[in-house]
Amino acid sequence: MLKLVVSTRNRMKALLASKDRGVTAAEYALIVAVVIAAISGLVLAFANAIGANFTEVTGKL
Repeated sequence: MLKLVVSTRNRMKALLASKDRGVTAAEYALIVAVVIAAISGLVLAFANAIGANFTEVTGKL
């Protein structure tokens, strides 16, 4: 168990000491674009389904 803790600590030190840390603005922009596309797709899918339900209920009234 001690060996695992020591190796994990050494790995964390190596990661923190590396010069290439963090993400760039371009990577953040890509993440935001993917999230926006996913949300837009879900909203459109639910809007069509909800619209169909309202149309069905209106027709029954």
